[in-house]
Amino acid sequence: MNTVFKNALGGARRRFAVAAACAALLPLGFSATAAQAADAPYPAKAVKLLTNFPAGGPIDILARALADALQKDLKQPFIVDNRPGAGGNIGADLVAKSPADGYTVLLGIDTTFTINPHLYASMPFAAKDLKPLMIFSSSGLSFGVAGNVKAKTLPEFIAQAKAERATFSSAGNGSPGHIAAEIFASETGAKITHVPYKGNAPAVLALMGDEVQAGILATPGLLPQVQSGKLRALAVTGRQRSPLLPQVPTVGELGLKNLEFEVLYLAMVPAATPEPVMQTLRTSLQKAMALPEVKSRLATLDMVPLGETGAAASDHLTASLARYGRIVKATGMKVD
Repeated sequence: MNTVFKNALGGARRRFAVAAACAALLPLGFSATAAQAADAPYPAKAVKLLTNFPAGGPIDILARALADALQKDLKQPFIVDNRPGAGGNIGADLVAKSPADGYTVLLGIDTTFTINPHLYASMPFAAKDLKPLMIFSSSGLSFGVAGNVKAKTLPEFIAQAKAERATFSSAGNGSPGHIAAEIFASETGAKITHVPYKGNAPAVLALMGDEVQAGILATPGLLPQVQSGKLRALAVTGRQRSPLLPQVPTVGELGLKNLEFEVLYLAMVPAATPEPVMQTLRTSLQKAMALPEVKSRLATLDMVPLGETGAAASDHLTASLARYGRIVKATGMKVD
């Protein structure tokens, strides 16, 4: 064999052997890298806190307070992402279909899961697709009336609405205020016409402009107008008086306990999220809820801390789902 060719062949064989050896090691290298990534403590990157209601609302304000606390505790960015629409269904569906790795967490309210299934002909996600991480807090609503309404108490307004149909504003079809108004009508025999608006603020403006006579709305939005005397609050729907309106009685105090209605603020994750990841989030959220600045923010939002997790949270949602199902069926509520 030609010496030059022989040397070249030998060199080629050696280069091939080295290349083959390197190629054989590559999968091992990738596997090691993947294993290291899998073993990295959670969270190893930014976490998205997705809210399914508009920016500026109670859940958005709460989400930003929690994001700051979680970021300081877990040393990774927590980014608030607002995805409103369809009564919260759009944002909830995005989280339900996201990877179950703890990097996308839903912050919302219970009505998406307890009222919407009864109102919408079809839901984009199933209840089994999401799991409650924590119910942070609850909040009642305030029964507000326009300045030109003669009734000074809730019993007086009920008598008035039985005699003559009353108009009610809400933050939208299927909103907490909508179902609270339907509960009011169903339980008292009052005659109402529901007028939906696109958010709490427009619903309050409608009251101020005498477009409607009443509205069962978030207390923080009504507060400035009640304090100025432009609107009146006749009652609150929570089980205890609102710290923002301590002079206003609860429906229970007025002998109307069947009108009680509270919104639950919660966090949900994809159902297959590993338990260690969920526990890390729970622990950090519990720390956040104990911080003075978070407690102060809850108070300004008229929220009562709950901190329910596990079976307690699941049972609470299951009971609410059943209750609202009965109400929707009895009232014939629908969304446009």
